[in-house]
Amino acid sequence: MQNHMTRTLRLPALIAAAMLLVAPLASAEPVAIGRYKDWSVFTDTSGGETICYAATPATDKAPKNADHGEVWFYVTSWKSGRARNQPSLKVGFNLREDMAPKVQIGRSSWSLFAVAREAFADDSDDPRIVSALKKGSEIRVQAVSARNTQVAYHFSLSGSAAAIDKATATCR
Repeated sequence: MQNHMTRTLRLPALIAAAMLLVAPLASAEPVAIGRYKDWSVFTDTSGGETICYAATPATDKAPKNADHGEVWFYVTSWKSGRARNQPSLKVGFNLREDMAPKVQIGRSSWSLFAVAREAFADDSDDPRIVSALKKGSEIRVQAVSARNTQVAYHFSLSGSAAAIDKATATCR
């Protein structure tokens, strides 16, 4: 698990990256690179730095009566190398930061750490999560909102390997 200092230094970069990740939904600045079945690849720039990401929206959201907003799973790389193949979750509400969201792919699972509307894996887990994303068929995520609503999401992994590889190659 990351130490507090590493996490503290990484959080501003993660938050900035995650804010850019939702940009394809709200602005025309990001450039769509391609669509790979259920995943899409985009590039964007921030402060002259290129960011590339593969992303997919949730295919199922529970509970059905909750206002989830936009829910996406991302794998992000920065051309500078600040981050490579970094998985994250973005939701349309604040997450409880004291209750770790759980990601399950096949028989493997990981805990994430929540920051407002986003959740990230520890650096040491990133390679194993990305490997599972490329090989699996579905992601399941469970989390708790700041209002104590237990939520669950499913994401398709169809096209994930090609999309992640394209985003990584674009930001080399």
